[in-house]
Amino acid sequence: MADHGSILSQKPKGDGPGGGKRPLSPAVEQAARVLFCLADARSTHMSLTDIHTKVGIHKSKAFSILETLRESGLVRKNSDGKGYMLGPGLVFLSRRVLDLLSPARLAEPVLRDLAAKTGCTAVLGLIDGAHVFAAAKHDAEDDFGVTMRIGQRLPLAYGAHGKAIAAFMPEAERDGLLRGKALYFYGKTGAVRMDRLLEELEACRRDGFAIDPGEINPGLHVVASPVFGPRGAPIGFIEIFVLFSPGLAPKLAPSVAEAAKALSRELGANMEGR
Repeated sequence: MADHGSILSQKPKGDGPGGGKRPLSPAVEQAARVLFCLADARSTHMSLTDIHTKVGIHKSKAFSILETLRESGLVRKNSDGKGYMLGPGLVFLSRRVLDLLSPARLAEPVLRDLAAKTGCTAVLGLIDGAHVFAAAKHDAEDDFGVTMRIGQRLPLAYGAHGKAIAAFMPEAERDGLLRGKALYFYGKTGAVRMDRLLEELEACRRDGFAIDPGEINPGLHVVASPVFGPRGAPIGFIEIFVLFSPGLAPKLAPSVAEAAKALSRELGANMEGR
């Protein structure tokens, strides 16, 4: 677990308006350390003595900060009034943060840049049980595009995105998926040669992308790469649709993989070694 107190106690680097270090507000910095201290608590609440000892500020100062935070609902006292815990006011703030950090919102500039770079429609899909749905998309600025509605649902085990997701699933989860009957990696169910599929999944783990070379929709070549969440498992994918140019899809594939990596990092995934 990160030591938030030690992180916050470091002076920020860089010059301020007068050429010196950027100034900190001691009261705000100490209040932030108190909140992180409560968030790191192993029990549901902490005593005033424990808080001022761990944060490293005078007991009267800690009391003043806690009571000020309590007025704003960011901290509350427990039922016997002898300890402090995080308050319900943080729920509103956290919801706003989650809205701003939602995959669809964070994907907007990534999809825009990918569409401009490749000249193809770029889509973010998210996993929803045994299906995926289109959460965001950006069309390229040309005369051709792919009609895909936001919210449109497809099977998880379908085409390029299915291969990209399956390749990076935990092994037990992937084995369970591949034992199922609803496998549409190559179109119609039942048309799966498992030896071929396993080779493609291995190639996807190596290269970071999967390709549907027009097998599901002739003339439509799809390149997909997995998007990872903070826990390291796939939560969705980014894909592009390449029209009428089968040789172009492999050339554009690395750009899709880089876009998916960039979004994964924004979402808190550790992409070292991937």
